[in-house]
Amino acid sequence: MGTQEMLNYDRIENAIHFIYDNFREQPSLEEIAEYVHLSPFHFQRLFKEWAGVTPKKFLQYTSIEHAKKVLRQGNGTLFDATLETGLSGTGRLHDLFVAIEGMTPGEYRNGGENLSINYSFATSPFGSICIGSTEKGICHLSFIGSEDAGLAELKERFPNAIYREGVDQAQLNGLKIFNHDWDALPKVKLHLRGTDFQLKVWESLLKIPEGNLTTYGDLAQSIRRPGASRAVGSAIGNNPVAFLIPCHRVIRATGNIGEYHWGSSRKAAILGWEAARVYAV
Repeated sequence: MGTQEMLNYDRIENAIHFIYDNFREQPSLEEIAEYVHLSPFHFQRLFKEWAGVTPKKFLQYTSIEHAKKVLRQGNGTLFDATLETGLSGTGRLHDLFVAIEGMTPGEYRNGGENLSINYSFATSPFGSICIGSTEKGICHLSFIGSEDAGLAELKERFPNAIYREGVDQAQLNGLKIFNHDWDALPKVKLHLRGTDFQLKVWESLLKIPEGNLTTYGDLAQSIRRPGASRAVGSAIGNNPVAFLIPCHRVIRATGNIGEYHWGSSRKAAILGWEAARVYAV
């Protein structure tokens, strides 16, 4: 994605922020286009190129009523059903191709000492990202406002690691998810620093298919910790790998999308983008 594409995403992000903040007023195409300083014709075309649907349709996908409908369809059997049946096309499960390996207790305690981490910067449909990887897999993926801030966040997670800027095969494999060519996706390996509880939560997140949603309470039930909704929420907030581990698919039981480490507008953008690919005809 080049400079123009990034500029386009910035406009899309601002539009989504406006839609999300003003959903109850059902803003018109003209009002949204004016907010991002584009003509209605140009904005409609740009938005449909990005999302695959019109702004009006996207508005429906980001509504609380749509979220409630998707939650009802899960009906408490989301994890078992998807694992038993397997999903094809754009709805197939992340855990069909993403595998997590937890770091050793020593690596966990010493902040990545003796770990060699490659890092690079890339662009996605949802803005710039910083991605880091060890010899065992991807250890970090974050949406960033600047490269300096992105690298600082990575180094805060692994303060004692050895860093080298460069792209490796693990990173390339992980970034292919944004192309949405599921059949071409290789096995993606993650090498994560987390407690046993966090790893269990992150593994459960991988079982939420694209276009589906779950709640913090249902996720706690799925790992057999029904009273741990708050701890589950904390583990979700500490997810070190954006998008690949789809913490954005966990929302409040009311249908409100809730908070997101990388911004609620970006979360709405991702959910709408995914819904368009699963539900649009």
